[in-house]
Amino acid sequence: MTVRAFDATYRSVPLTHKLVDVQWTLVVLIVLIACFGFAALFSAAGGSMSPWAAPQMARFGIGLILLLTIACVDLRVWMNIAYPAYAVALLLLVAVELMGRIGMGAQRWLELGPLALQPSEPMKITLILALARYLHGIGPDDISRPLRLFVPLLMIIAPAVLVLMQPNLGTATLLVVGGAMLLFLAGLSWKWITSAAIALAIAVPSAWQFLLHDYQKQRVLTFLNPDTDALGAGWNITQAKIALGSGGLLGKGFLAGTQSRLNFLPEKQTDFIIAIIGEEFGFLGLMLLLGMFAAVIWNGVNISFQARSHFGRLVAMGVTLNLFLYIMINGLMVMGLIPVVGIPMPLVSYGGTAMMTVMIGFGLLMCVHVHRQVTVPSPSSGI
Repeated sequence: MTVRAFDATYRSVPLTHKLVDVQWTLVVLIVLIACFGFAALFSAAGGSMSPWAAPQMARFGIGLILLLTIACVDLRVWMNIAYPAYAVALLLLVAVELMGRIGMGAQRWLELGPLALQPSEPMKITLILALARYLHGIGPDDISRPLRLFVPLLMIIAPAVLVLMQPNLGTATLLVVGGAMLLFLAGLSWKWITSAAIALAIAVPSAWQFLLHDYQKQRVLTFLNPDTDALGAGWNITQAKIALGSGGLLGKGFLAGTQSRLNFLPEKQTDFIIAIIGEEFGFLGLMLLLGMFAAVIWNGVNISFQARSHFGRLVAMGVTLNLFLYIMINGLMVMGLIPVVGIPMPLVSYGGTAMMTVMIGFGLLMCVHVHRQVTVPSPSSGI
């Protein structure tokens, strides 16, 4: 059967067959990880489903339906809407600057009736789609040419600057790092990677002096020596370390954690939620959670390798890479190994836009798996 004949046949595959082809092992892992989050949110509220656990479960249920729906849509559809979706996300970031709601000292949300949207979250996914579409249309040898490289760099820098203005240094940095790593995976020359690293190192002193806000500088200084202001800027990380350390090997037991229930642990439902898991379920509980995350990452890498199309491989790798960065940074942040940057733990931390974004990302990952044998023609080829 020719490629064109195969693609034409695949378009007529019943929806039930696509659902059967979903990688259900990955879905089960996602559900189990989310259940860790539900339990931690239930405990953080003192053994109550409100105000965090019940809304989080509802959002996850909607997200699971969204995941399966996205997985069954032809992969070529997502490539066709990649640029428009990126443009919409970029306009939403501009709208945040013009009319965004200010909360916790930052202007990061848009009020859409009863809903609050954080546009930096969908930008993470639309950036992956847009970069994957662009890189799908050029060869690995062309990506290192300056004129070819200008467009993806602009795609990365534009949203990063808008997010940095909110200010949200953590997400802006991750957009840049995630986008740069996707370029590298697509074949970007080491010459560019090395040059960028040298330029970044040279720019650090100037960035410290002119770009970072006072509270961001304080986070770095607190990371280097938390004891200098243990009751102020160093309070968050100090209490998180106490929670993790007091859990020991097996933990204090579910609902028996003291750091969160006595409100010593700040942002316990979002940034520092794994400190609750460490305190109540111990080192082994955290290792179980991280082990499931590792299995998800492994499945994501395998899906990218199995994809027949370059676009599918890049989308799968981009989603997997984005997930890995967030898991790693949140974990290191809670353990005090890097400065606090306000990055949530995927599927576990409380949040509406973040949960939907993660589930959309998993939907795209699953879509690549379901359509792994489908060829995606290059936009530049005219096919």
